[in-house]
Amino acid sequence: MDGLNSLHGLDALDDFGRLGGLTGLGEPTLTPRLPGSPERDSGAAANLPLPGPRSTSRPAPVDRTAAPLKLLVIENDTTDARLIEELLAASGTPVELTWARSLEQAAAQLTPQPAVPGRRARTLPVDFSCVLLDLATPSTTTPSTDSARAAAGADPLDGLRELLRLAPKAAVVVLTDAADTQLGAAAVAAGAQDFLTKDDTDGPLLARALRYAVERKRADESQRRLVEAELRGQENARLQRHLLPTPLLEGAELSFTRRYRPGRRRALLGGDFYDAVRTDDGTIHVVIGDVCGHGPDEAALGVALRIAWRTLVFAGLSGQALLTTLQHVLEHERRSDEIFATLCMLVITPGTPADDAPRGHRRATTGARTSGDRPAPGVGQQPLPSDRPAVEHAQLYLAGHPAPLLLSPDERPVVLPFEQAGPALGLLACDDTDASWPPHHVELEPGWSLLLYTDGLIEGRVGAGSRRLGQDGLIGLISDHQANGLTRGRLVDSALAEVEDLNGGALTDDVAILLLERTQQPPLMG
Repeated sequence: MDGLNSLHGLDALDDFGRLGGLTGLGEPTLTPRLPGSPERDSGAAANLPLPGPRSTSRPAPVDRTAAPLKLLVIENDTTDARLIEELLAASGTPVELTWARSLEQAAAQLTPQPAVPGRRARTLPVDFSCVLLDLATPSTTTPSTDSARAAAGADPLDGLRELLRLAPKAAVVVLTDAADTQLGAAAVAAGAQDFLTKDDTDGPLLARALRYAVERKRADESQRRLVEAELRGQENARLQRHLLPTPLLEGAELSFTRRYRPGRRRALLGGDFYDAVRTDDGTIHVVIGDVCGHGPDEAALGVALRIAWRTLVFAGLSGQALLTTLQHVLEHERRSDEIFATLCMLVITPGTPADDAPRGHRRATTGARTSGDRPAPGVGQQPLPSDRPAVEHAQLYLAGHPAPLLLSPDERPVVLPFEQAGPALGLLACDDTDASWPPHHVELEPGWSLLLYTDGLIEGRVGAGSRRLGQDGLIGLISDHQANGLTRGRLVDSALAEVEDLNGGALTDDVAILLLERTQQPPLMG
């Protein structure tokens, strides 16, 4: 068999009924009969063995090379369609072949069909592995004859483009005449996996070209998914750099440990963000926040808020004025009015209290609570000025965010007061009288440590029930790890690992953690 046009014994259309397995759309199904097989007689059914029970064992893995190739042939010439089937049969390749006379008939097989009145569901498309298209077959938008197509100036690749639109996941091989090899190369450039010329095609070459086209399509799809994954990774890396920046703490002599974990190990970051900067006057500004929800929109909003916060700090804003301006940014950048963000901000001033800290109140200490009106360890409503240069003063602002923990090497961690916390950003309008964020003044003794975190850390479950870890559970957990001598990055990592173990796996929500520590050791970034 030298080619499609040199196959003998198939010139008469009467022989078409002897070809097995070719199903034409709108044509009667042909019953295959193998060459040399005896005619069926009326008593043959009596000799058939009775079917046995179905096996309930798990089927063996399917060998891709042995699985029948689901092939759609789009050929308007009946003789060529018969020749294609005969060549495939001679090659010994298992093929489930479907024949369509035109692209219009092929579209009925490649696209879902609307439900017919009286039927329960619409017809689903066939998942073809490969499509063999004769480029001489006219598309649904071009004239049917060569002279008419030439007169209309039709592009011979219009049919291929229409097929690629109808079957984007199927491999495509095109057939051309011997004089149209350049057209075949153009078809490959347009998206086909291979091309064949009719006069030079035999059975083994046709079968090999079809298999090659299927594998090349799989390789192209794998490469496309790999490129998409790399692009998503690059986008996530850019988001991560903006959500989780390098703090600007040069000269602060501060240990700064930060950790971030996406909920359920998602590839895309959520809306948790943090930042820390030191201004020229030696004041340290720290923020940690959480935009409600997950996804690219929330991550982008978190980036906008984080950059806006740093810009406002360097512009000289702080406290109520900064948070009010930041809420205006959120209101203009969010995609819906339901989006809000929680936030915790610390302004740490070394040596002397902040200028707006009122005088005349008792100074907080790092010791344990004794009696009377003495405040909780390490905190006080408004501290007295101190002439001790080692003492630092902080202003704590909470906008619907969990309060930080004050850590001490000899005492149990303490939750900083949250009674003066304001609403989350975006919940109330800025002109609302309740939309205020008053500061709480904290005096920090030498060797202080502060743990800031987002709510994903304390919302993890404890065991299989509905119990949450909460701040009390976090205090006990941190205290136990401190008792084991863990500090800085080892303390944060071990605590986070235990929280995930208690939860039974990765936490549902994103988690951001900051550990700030003032020690006599060299400053570290972790």
